[in-house]
Amino acid sequence: METYWETLRDAEFPVARNWAYLDHAAVAPLPRRSAMAIRAWADDQAENGAVDWPSWERKVEALRDGLAAWIGADRDEVAFVSSTTHGIGLVAEGFPWNEGDNVVVPAEEYPSNIYPWMNLASRGVAVRLVPTRDDRVWIEDLRDAMDARTRMLAVSHVEFASGFRNDLDALGELCRSRGVAFFVDAIQGLGPFEIDLARTPIDFLAADGHKWLLGPEGAGFLYVRRDWIERLRPLGVGWHSVVGSFNSPEVAFRLKPNSQRWEGGSFVMPGLQGLAASMSLLGEIGSRAVSERILDRAEAVREAAALAGWSVLGSNRPADRSAIVAVAAEGVDPQAAVRSLRSKGVVAACRRGRLRISPHVYTNDDDVRRLREALAACRRRDEPRADGPEHP
Repeated sequence: METYWETLRDAEFPVARNWAYLDHAAVAPLPRRSAMAIRAWADDQAENGAVDWPSWERKVEALRDGLAAWIGADRDEVAFVSSTTHGIGLVAEGFPWNEGDNVVVPAEEYPSNIYPWMNLASRGVAVRLVPTRDDRVWIEDLRDAMDARTRMLAVSHVEFASGFRNDLDALGELCRSRGVAFFVDAIQGLGPFEIDLARTPIDFLAADGHKWLLGPEGAGFLYVRRDWIERLRPLGVGWHSVVGSFNSPEVAFRLKPNSQRWEGGSFVMPGLQGLAASMSLLGEIGSRAVSERILDRAEAVREAAALAGWSVLGSNRPADRSAIVAVAAEGVDPQAAVRSLRSKGVVAACRRGRLRISPHVYTNDDDVRRLREALAACRRRDEPRADGPEHP
């Protein structure tokens, strides 16, 4: 099986020639086919204008089908958005709130899953932030934060800094038992984990494709469970939101009966073309194989960090772990460690005072060895500085 992953690495991931790239929880490098798809689209538009637009649209709709299948949804429940933040905002602002309602959110969430809910204060909606205990988001704490006026629970599948994995099945059942809507920021979970929305009772889900799905920035999607489509107020309504042609001589405001009502205008076409190519690659591998491989590589990273004298942070329960590995070493500044690793060709990130490492399917044993050696060198405190940009 290792031969398969090496062949895939050589064929699809030119980044591996230059870097031990372990920062997929930030911005992933594009597979070769995705970069080619974007270049082909740009060349086509440069040479032909919009003559081939129908073929571009067919690829977009095939992507919609593929994403729906990937998460166990119906295509009518999937809308394209420009970012996870965009999707969260559509849910937060479109939800039928009443003054005095509240939304429960873990305190360690990425800001994009906190600020859109806080922005509802002018409408009388309160945000209840639930602190982490013992490196875990406890279901009991989320439950205790709920009351009769709680209308929404908003969580990430995987917390971006710690790598803690929330139990979506258990949280979904909690929400159903309380009559609370359930929103999931899935950007750090899709890929490392399979999600089956036919089984797990999630009402809303948003994710961009530029992390574990290996797509370009600016191409993401929003899932709205079918029974919420008529209850969630559509925002950003435009020509693409309604039934009928933009070229119709009559004005007839009839919203589409599906999630496409949130796609008000033109698509981010180059991004969706690239994401379609990335999803074709992941589809060829298979969601189960993708998940197993990424999690295997994450375990290899944990072992390497420990051998290099670093502490692996977070919960020790296997069910709480994800593909994000947070580590620390006494006396080592994680920001300085990022620069030191970069100087040795190893790409990682610092998040909230921790070194964050996030491998993918093409991460091989040589990458892990380079990481281990670079981490060990950081602890000797004799490494040169190598400044570089940081990604979200």
